[in-house]
Amino acid sequence: MPDIVARSHLSIPVLATAAVVALALIGTVLLWAHYGTTVFFETIRVGFSACFG
Repeated sequence: MPDIVARSHLSIPVLATAAVVALALIGTVLLWAHYGTTVFFETIRVGFSACFG
């Protein structure tokens, strides 16, 4: 039996980042489904307007 055990190629920070991105995407889809595209795009437009003047 080898003394060295193969480690997983995925680390905890990578998995945590993937989980956060997945939750953000799921949240986006749920909000879009609930409020519709008009409110969703209006929120994006207002956000860009607030950031970039």
